[in-house]
Amino acid sequence: MLVLTRKIGEAICIGDDVEIIIADITKNAVRIGVRAPKNLPVYRKEVYERILLENKEAAAASVENKELVNINKLIQKRIKK
Repeated sequence: MLVLTRKIGEAICIGDDVEIIIADITKNAVRIGVRAPKNLPVYRKEVYERILLENKEAAAASVENKELVNINKLIQKRIKK
């Protein structure tokens, strides 16, 4: 892990497209700003971990074969139109 010291207004660059800016420092917290391309998602770690968990749960969810057949029939009807 790289550990850096920064002051308010100073930044850290990650690659060519991401910049982390120190916006404010208080006794218990550091406020940071993130400049990144709009197509690059930026999440707080706890939010990102929740997204991964929900994706894993969704992938493991079972779907009844009958439901898949019905979905397939609907798709086939739309294709024929």
